[in-house]
Amino acid sequence: MDGLDRWHVLRLHVEDRIPLTVLARQTEISLRTLQRWHHLYKSGGIAALEPVSRTDAGTRRAPDELVAFIERLALTRPRPSIATLHRLTVTEAHRLGCPSPSYATVRDIITALDPGLVTLALDGPSAYRDRFELVFRHRAERPNATWQADHTELDILITGPSGAPERPWLTTVLDDFSRAICGYMLFTGAPSAMNTALALRQAIWRKEDPAWAMCGLPDVLHIDHGSDFTSQHLEYTAVALKIRMIFSTIGRPQGRGKIERFFGTLNTELLSTLPGRITPGVRHPKPSLDLAALDQEIAAFITAYNERTHREIGTSPKTAWVADGWLPRMPESLAELDGLLLTVPKHRTVQRDGIHFQGQRYLSPTLAPFVGKPVTIRYDPRDISEIRVYDHDTFICVAIDEAHPNQRLSLREIETARRARRRELRKTINDRVPRVANRKEPRAAATVARRSKLRTYEEDE
Repeated sequence: MDGLDRWHVLRLHVEDRIPLTVLARQTEISLRTLQRWHHLYKSGGIAALEPVSRTDAGTRRAPDELVAFIERLALTRPRPSIATLHRLTVTEAHRLGCPSPSYATVRDIITALDPGLVTLALDGPSAYRDRFELVFRHRAERPNATWQADHTELDILITGPSGAPERPWLTTVLDDFSRAICGYMLFTGAPSAMNTALALRQAIWRKEDPAWAMCGLPDVLHIDHGSDFTSQHLEYTAVALKIRMIFSTIGRPQGRGKIERFFGTLNTELLSTLPGRITPGVRHPKPSLDLAALDQEIAAFITAYNERTHREIGTSPKTAWVADGWLPRMPESLAELDGLLLTVPKHRTVQRDGIHFQGQRYLSPTLAPFVGKPVTIRYDPRDISEIRVYDHDTFICVAIDEAHPNQRLSLREIETARRARRRELRKTINDRVPRVANRKEPRAAATVARRSKLRTYEEDE
C-alpha cells in the first residue's frame, strides 16, 4: 500500500472525523497502524505516508560463517529439505555462538543462490547444459545446403499384415533452410539402413506430385549415431553422391531440433485426430488403420505442411525452398540412385526359368543371353513384384515376378505370410504328435516293464 492509498483511509478520520477505532473495524487495519499513520501525517503531511524501504534490504541478516554453512548444505546432493536445513543451521549457530536465523532467512539465502549453480551441483552437467548453456541456432544459407534425417516411433497403433496391432515408425528428411519435408518413409519394425535409404531416395528424386517440388542432393546430411545411420552402406552412398555426413554429439540432440519440432507438430495435429492414437490413459487402443491408410494420411499432412506459412521463417516451406528459382544438384539417373541407395546387392545366377529370389521367380526376355551367368540384383522391399538386374554395375533390365505380375507385394508381407504358414504347420504337428505318442504309450510301457525284470551282471557279458 503506497502513501496515497494510506491517505485515502486516513482521510476519513482527518476530514470526516470518523474515529480510528471505527476505521480499524471497517478496514481490518490494526489500530496501532492507523495511529502511526496519523502521527506521520501530522509531522510530515501526505509525503510522510510513503513506505520507507529498509536500509538492510537485500542483505543477509546472518553471519558469513552461517551463510556459507547454509549454502554448502543447499548445494549438497541430495539436498535436505528447508525444514531440515533450518534445524541444522540452528544447531550450527549455537555452536558458533551467534543468533539463530529464522526459517524465512534460511529460505531467502537458499533462494538467492544462482539457479545455474544449483542445477550443476544437484542435477549434473548434462542438466545444466540443457537448461542454461547458450545454444547457437544455425540456419543453412540456402536450400539443400543441409538436410536433417531422423526417426520417431509414432503414438498410434495400426493393423499389421497378420492382423495383430503394430506401432509404426517414421523416418523424415527435412531441409534446414526452408523447413520443407523432402521425403519420408513409414514402416513397422525397427529402424534400418534400408528404411533410411528409401526415405533419402524419395527426398532426392523428383516426385510424381508437382506440388511437392523438393528434390536434389544435399551438401550436408545431419544425422545421429544410430546403427542404421552409421552403416557402411549409407556411408558408401554418401561418398558416391558427394554428400558430407555430420553426426550429432552423442546424448546431445539439440542440433536436430527442427526435425524434432516437426515430429511434435505431426503428433499433435494429425495423430491426435486418427483412430488408434496412444494416449497416457489409453495405452492399448483398438487399431483401425493399416500401414497404407496411415501413409496416405501422413502424405496429405506433409503436403499441407509444406504449403502453409511457417512461424519461424515467415513464409511457407515450399516458397522458401523454391525461392527465386534454382536448379538442384541431381543424380544422373534414377537407376544410378537406386544402385546406390537400395539394399546391399544380392548375387544370383540366371536359371533357365529366370532368377530365383525370396521364393519368387523373376523373368525378362533380356535375360536370355545371361542364362548360367552370375548377375547382381537390387530390389525395393516395399514392392518386390520386380527386381533390377545388373551385370558388373551395368543395368540390364527389370525382371518381373511371373506369379504376381500386376500385384504389389512387399518383402514384409511375404515374410509375414511365411511365418503364418510355419505357425499353422507347427500347430498341426503339435496336435498330431501327442495323439501318436499316446497311442503307442501302453505298448512301450509294457516293454519297459518286461525289460526291467532282466538283470545283467558284469560276469554275464
